[in-house]
Amino acid sequence: MIKLNSLKQSHQFIEILKKDKLYSNYYTVFFAKNFLKESSKHLNVSFVVKKKVGNAVLRNKIKRRLRSGVQQMVKKNVIDLNYTYVFFGKKNASSDKYKLILEELLKTFNKIKKFK
Repeated sequence: MIKLNSLKQSHQFIEILKKDKLYSNYYTVFFAKNFLKESSKHLNVSFVVKKKVGNAVLRNKIKRRLRSGVQQMVKKNVIDLNYTYVFFGKKNASSDKYKLILEELLKTFNKIKKFK
């Protein structure tokens, strides 16, 4: 089982936010090659939702849905573990069906593979 590691320090976020990004209806994902010296059994990924999206309950729901979707993509071996990801959740991720979010995640990770 691959463990999801979150970024902890602000300079790590700043480093990732300078790199490539992809937009979706449900999130914006920033990604870059791993600059952290971690083993390949860890996926560096963070989930962020701005306060203007809604209250804490809604923000946590969006993060849970995105985290669950990423875990399912890890099980399908769609995600490249040599990258670090930061997901900025959008309000649509709470109201639309979960299946649509999974389809969008699959498309996004396939696009990221083409960036190589």
